[in-house]
Amino acid sequence: MRVLVVGGGGREHALVWKLSQSPEVEKIFCAPGNAGIASLAECIPIKAEEIEKLQNFAREKDVHLTVVGPEAPLAAGITDLFRENGQLIFGPCREGAFLEGSKVWAKQFMAEHGIPTAQFEIFQNPGEAYRYLKNASYPLVVKADGLAAGKGVIVAESFREASQAVCYIMEEKAFGGAGDSIVIEEFLRGEEVSVFAITDGHTFYPLPPVQDHKAVYEGDRGPNTGGMGAYSPAPVLTKQLSEKVNKEVFEPLLRGFQKEGITYRGVIFGGLMITTGSDLRVLEFNVRFGDPEAQVLLPRLQSDLSPLLYEAARGNLRAVAPPEWSTHTAVCVVLASRGYPGDYEKGKEIRGLEKVPEFKNAAVFHAGTAFKDNKTVTAGGRVLGLTAWDPSLKLARHKAYSMAEVIDFEGKYYRRDIGYRALERS
Repeated sequence: MRVLVVGGGGREHALVWKLSQSPEVEKIFCAPGNAGIASLAECIPIKAEEIEKLQNFAREKDVHLTVVGPEAPLAAGITDLFRENGQLIFGPCREGAFLEGSKVWAKQFMAEHGIPTAQFEIFQNPGEAYRYLKNASYPLVVKADGLAAGKGVIVAESFREASQAVCYIMEEKAFGGAGDSIVIEEFLRGEEVSVFAITDGHTFYPLPPVQDHKAVYEGDRGPNTGGMGAYSPAPVLTKQLSEKVNKEVFEPLLRGFQKEGITYRGVIFGGLMITTGSDLRVLEFNVRFGDPEAQVLLPRLQSDLSPLLYEAARGNLRAVAPPEWSTHTAVCVVLASRGYPGDYEKGKEIRGLEKVPEFKNAAVFHAGTAFKDNKTVTAGGRVLGLTAWDPSLKLARHKAYSMAEVIDFEGKYYRRDIGYRALERS
């Protein structure tokens, strides 16, 4: 099988890494890829958003399966384009991608199909939003409607903070057209967890739960990022709660897609809040593997990934057995550039990568890296994901942080408390 992976971050490196282990896969292309992916796949200089070029490339190279990593090309309709041309692709259609691409659409869909979520209001006019905020209860959450690289959600503790958020999103256009509409919703208290399923639109196979760390600083402080680390499994999601997720989230979601005629063949990624009394609410949906969640899920996958993605893309997921998982715990620690998620410098030499093979049951997934003058250098805010897996969280965590000590670059920053919630439970 010849596979094209679309994207160039840590998630895509993890996908390529796992697909490269499959006896079914003879060749992997990755567009655009990065310095780490280049050791496993042929990197193609086509951006993830250049969907027409990707479709032409897949046809010219006789690609049997295209796997889409990031959300932007899905929102742009890459799946629809491929399917119109008879090419197999893993990822939802453009309308299905609204689940992530539009917070307004997603909230209305959840309300329509009985999926538990926070109470919310929708605004297209900032003046109406300000008037609503005067009598609102705090804290609350202000969300930009469209894609904002994981940074369009602001928790406001007061009328002043909420008004500033509305102004920032709707009037200052911090996220461009993504802020033309906003969602203002109640603030939920509890513990967050990420849930995933692979689906062909009818059958779904749930994946183990993951807990990520979005805030940039220890103790979940500071601005949100794309993710500073993750671990799996997440003990907050018990077996009983997992069954509840299947019945109250995944099943009604797929029924809703079917009712509305949406062809959804890809990953469902739900961000949940587990509230007091073991109740659950959906904070948001994403339509692809998470990053860095993929970096802890895929190392735990004992089954072959390629048949799962291939049969889901064909609409025939039942043709392959449910995935099997290691009992090990996986931990990923993200090394970021100083200044992230704000401005940061690029082009810093990364040292110590040659020491990685010394660590067993471990992998380094490149997120923002490039080659320059025969050296691997930084090329993004999140630079590397250091993943380790072991029988216990403590052992896996120790190994990941040991890697963080031997790999270095100017301005390196990482959180030192990844997995702290699970450690408190142990």
